[in-house]
Amino acid sequence: MAEEPRAPLGRIVKLFGAYRGRLGVVAALILLSSLVSLASPFLLREVLDVAIPRGDTALLTLLALGMVLVAVVTSVFDTLQTLVSTTVGQRVMHDLRIAVYSHLQRMSLAFFTRTRTGEVQSRIANDIGGMQAVVTSTAASLVSNLTTVTATIVAMLALDWRLTLISLVLLPVFVWISRKVGDERKRITSERQRKLATIASMVQESLSISGILLGRTMGRSAELTERFGLASHELAELGVRTSMAGRWRQSSIQIVMAAMPAAIYWAVGHTGAISVGTLVAFTTLQTSLFRPAVSLLRLGVEVQTSLALFGRIFEYLDLPVDIRPGTKRLDGVRGEVRFENVDFSYGDAPTLTGVDVTVPAGTSLAVVGETGSGKTTLSYLLPRLYDVTGGRVTIDGVDVRELTFETLSDAVGVVSQETYLFHASIADNLRFARPSATDEELEAAARAARIHDHIAALPDGYDTMVGERGYRFSGGEKQRLAIARTLLRDPPVLVLDEATSALDTQTELAVQQALDALARGRTTITIAHRLSTIRDADQIIVLDQGRVVERGTHDELVALGGHYAALVSRDHPLELVNRVLNV
Repeated sequence: MAEEPRAPLGRIVKLFGAYRGRLGVVAALILLSSLVSLASPFLLREVLDVAIPRGDTALLTLLALGMVLVAVVTSVFDTLQTLVSTTVGQRVMHDLRIAVYSHLQRMSLAFFTRTRTGEVQSRIANDIGGMQAVVTSTAASLVSNLTTVTATIVAMLALDWRLTLISLVLLPVFVWISRKVGDERKRITSERQRKLATIASMVQESLSISGILLGRTMGRSAELTERFGLASHELAELGVRTSMAGRWRQSSIQIVMAAMPAAIYWAVGHTGAISVGTLVAFTTLQTSLFRPAVSLLRLGVEVQTSLALFGRIFEYLDLPVDIRPGTKRLDGVRGEVRFENVDFSYGDAPTLTGVDVTVPAGTSLAVVGETGSGKTTLSYLLPRLYDVTGGRVTIDGVDVRELTFETLSDAVGVVSQETYLFHASIADNLRFARPSATDEELEAAARAARIHDHIAALPDGYDTMVGERGYRFSGGEKQRLAIARTLLRDPPVLVLDEATSALDTQTELAVQQALDALARGRTTITIAHRLSTIRDADQIIVLDQGRVVERGTHDELVALGGHYAALVSRDHPLELVNRVLNV
């Protein structure tokens, strides 16, 4: 089993650095509350040793009112301290969630292809959520109990130093036991969080619409339920182990602490060295000592347990960002795109090798090839979903790695094979491309993608909810919505990765006509298996095992009789026959 990442305490403390002022207020309130609460045992001693024996009702009334006032003041201080410390804790958790989310937004596509979605969700939801008690209350409780213990020991020493030593003799043993319990719980917590991540991934994968469809059509729903039940059972067992870890050791601590007042009574009974009032005051302080002392030991266990959660969060925050934004901006983008001797690999085996292509501004490039030849990978390099491992990709002569992310996203619009729609209205999905778009602009983009008439015929029109991942719409309808969303941004460079692959022949023709009209004056890179969509491209390149093996126009490549001609003969066998007959 891989070792769980450790979280240095110093790094955790830095999370609270921005809230030093408020933490100072919390510390002041805790100190005041602890000092005020110490007055009660001394007031009690005066009641028993002075006011009652002397029958001084005036003094008795004053002391009783003082004890009530102590309770009121400490309650007010404790309430204010809880408010401020909880606010600070929640803001620290908010900062952590934002830090993790924004860091993951900067990761390359490679990270998400090798990481289960449920794992990412578990880190943000379960791990950060699991730290809530520690971040919001444990730190304040730690300071409060530590202050109370220190102040109580001082007060006990003032009453009788010998009885104080008797009360504290076993404290080092208790600290050692708590550390052992904390180490055990930390290990179990790491295992439990991994299991939570596994369950989150199972839910994400099997209870999505795609998962439900696959499970039912394959007749595997019962097996999926059994797998989930097994994982849930293991999680329940870990929950029991977490609760029982060190329970007997901690129970022994509580038993000994509960017996300590009896030991004090026995010692005083044999020596008779102090008054009844002092004895009652001392045992009251002793009880006040044991309660925060036990709490401190418990909090120490919780802090050690939370280190596992912090470690998992910091592990994500420490992931290297392999795609960093540039600093240059481009104004008035013309749209000339160059792939200059580009190499790329996902691992050891090269995916693209020595790709050298120039796409003049306003022209169209079509990329074809067999499955696995590197077509889609090539389309990922222009918008920097991945970075090249050799060579460079440029727009108007500027390396895309030197551009800001905002400039690059404004310049390049992508319609990919995977059409993703949010569980929101049609209008909201379209406005994801440009939030300021007017209703008229939405309609214009939808008309261009040949989807407006279908939307207008829906009862709620553009306010229609698309459903999870757009499953209320057919593949062709989702594809046209994605095209409309991209066209709404009006980018000077379009990357159409099999953008019409999910459309029927009639719809494909309509959308292709719209795209042809909109592509005038734009640089368009189209990647498709259906060669009918790229016949009029200004140039076509053929990829084979990551290399450009042919380039030219449709007619030139067909006449060449090479790879492209073979692809055409497979998709349109009559075309080559007619060409031969015409010759």
